[in-house]
Amino acid sequence: MRYLRFVPFAALLFLHSQVFAQDDTKDLTQLLQSQKNLSQFTALLTSYGDIYANLSFQSGVTVLAPNNDAFNKIPYSSLGPAFEANQSQIVRSVLQYHILPGIHRSGSYNGSFSFDQTWLQNASYTNVTGGQVVGGVQQAGDVNIYTSGMGSRSTLVNPIRSIKLMKSIQNLAFTGGVVHVIDTFLMPPANFIQSVPQFNLTAAGGAVENASLADYVNTHPDLTVFVPNNAAFLALGSTLQSMPLQQLRRILDYHIVNASTVGYSSNLPNGTVLRTRSGENLTITFASNSLFVNQARVIQQDLLIANGVMHIIDNFLSPDAPSATANPEVPTAPPLIQGTSLSENVVPFTSFLPTGVTSFDANSATPTSSFGVSDIGKGTSAFGTGTTGARASSTHTSSKKKSKGVRVQLPPIELIGLGSLVVSLCLLAGIL
Repeated sequence: MRYLRFVPFAALLFLHSQVFAQDDTKDLTQLLQSQKNLSQFTALLTSYGDIYANLSFQSGVTVLAPNNDAFNKIPYSSLGPAFEANQSQIVRSVLQYHILPGIHRSGSYNGSFSFDQTWLQNASYTNVTGGQVVGGVQQAGDVNIYTSGMGSRSTLVNPIRSIKLMKSIQNLAFTGGVVHVIDTFLMPPANFIQSVPQFNLTAAGGAVENASLADYVNTHPDLTVFVPNNAAFLALGSTLQSMPLQQLRRILDYHIVNASTVGYSSNLPNGTVLRTRSGENLTITFASNSLFVNQARVIQQDLLIANGVMHIIDNFLSPDAPSATANPEVPTAPPLIQGTSLSENVVPFTSFLPTGVTSFDANSATPTSSFGVSDIGKGTSAFGTGTTGARASSTHTSSKKKSKGVRVQLPPIELIGLGSLVVSLCLLAGIL
């Protein structure tokens, strides 16, 4: 009989311990209030009541929370004008870009980039199916980096050096998920034309404008663009400028992939074949620790844009040579399109860039263009060029992480508390 009594007592005691364990985890409000270095983020988030209320009732979500130091950097970034003028729609989109469906703990990242969807789905600012993404990677020394628009990066802050406390500091748990403290705001990606000057790709931007492809490249969903750098344009001299627009358009179309999914590097294993807008295929090769598309070497990968991603390549791709293959033994393969090189002072097509879109000055301490509201569907960008940090690098391997969908779960109406404790004590005393 005593054994039969012990069974419900053990079960009830376990249930009670689980309730108390749950009580030890703060809700979102309690957690944010306990973090003094998040006071400005807390004030900003709570001022957007709908986002805050929705976030408070989530089950399985990750918040990348900029600390107070990150707010001090805003006036020197392209976010500055929007925050200064209290442009609520832009600020709202920035907040949404800092919220990720699913729980992404700091230890789940490794040396290969993963790209996780965010709550930013507003068509005025992004055209990526499922929501704009943020890149995540773990660098040497277990330093977690998040990459966003304009090649900018944010570092996961770990203010306590203790190995024992490192995990708890990096993963601030609340009842609906986890908060990570970062040192710089994430930058929602701009469209293609606004992004290319940041990476000294002015010739490519001008060529796209000249070929009347800007609206398509700026707005079509889920694009992957392989962008020849300025040196590749210079190597061809005036060849591209003098050819008929239809021929130029066909060459540029061969650099654009409009598949159902975005071609982030984690989605491009060795041997991947991609169908381009021109109709011919591209082949991805990974050799000698380098990524190639046909014969061209990818020299910078995973640069986020409003409607997908772009990868910078060192050579032009030719739709007339779709079977061209990589040669890792040479730094840069010979051009497949014949031409006479130009002086480095004469970058072609730059005159076709829209007014206000110019070369990015890496030495400037202030943005080269203001941050303003506009409609991505009109071929313009809501996010202008700003001063950003260096881009994180990683080894090219496939990511195993997969984002979960957004799930809304209301908090429980009742929690077992004092009553269960009384019953447990009665069982222990043999009264029941």
